[in-house]
Amino acid sequence: MKGLIGVLGGMGPAATVDLFNKFVTYTAAHNDQEHIPLIISSIPDIPDRTEALMHHGQSPLPVMQDYLKRLEDAGAECIVIPCNTAHYWFSELKSACHVDMLSIVETTMKEVIFSGKKKVGLLATNATLYMGLYQKSIEELGFECIRPDENSQIKVMESIYALKSGDNQLAEYLMKEQAEQLFKQGAEVIVLGCTEVPVILADEVKNNPNKYIDSTGSLVRAGIKWYENRVGKNNLLI
Repeated sequence: MKGLIGVLGGMGPAATVDLFNKFVTYTAAHNDQEHIPLIISSIPDIPDRTEALMHHGQSPLPVMQDYLKRLEDAGAECIVIPCNTAHYWFSELKSACHVDMLSIVETTMKEVIFSGKKKVGLLATNATLYMGLYQKSIEELGFECIRPDENSQIKVMESIYALKSGDNQLAEYLMKEQAEQLFKQGAEVIVLGCTEVPVILADEVKNNPNKYIDSTGSLVRAGIKWYENRVGKNNLLI
């Protein structure tokens, strides 16, 4: 199918569902047939990315490469990965891929620039922070990157794993607290640099859209634009 987008998901499943939902809700479609075709891999046996990078855990790369190939074999013409930490291996995945791939870091940074804000807060996993996936890009632009202190970052991770374990209420309480701290430290906008965070702060983002940059949303918008160019359509993005 022309324009089929493959989703290398399962990292975690809630973030994959969020990406799928945003493809549906961000697309100006009047019937089923006008929606963007997706093929989704949400097989959650991919080793934990933070464990791999921070604690010498099993590398997720071989498993991601396997599922990437399966998406290609199924006809995907573009791949998106709704996991920020997994983008540490983006160059290796892209070199093994024979179709287009969109980087969530690149799409998010474009929206940071477009926001016009210079003091940028960041909520992300330990590994994403450790590898500097966003800080480097933010600081290279001459912007200030405001991130949680050590104790606050522990609570960010508690929130993320609370969502993964099904305790949405605790996850929201902890993450809202950390977002408020970043604003108190001077952040003008906060990058939600882990795809679980937009799920946790969904109500906050809905009520205050100008205060947050949703990495999943940025990837979806870029995916819709890719599809428009691939099939020659316009005005599909709400």
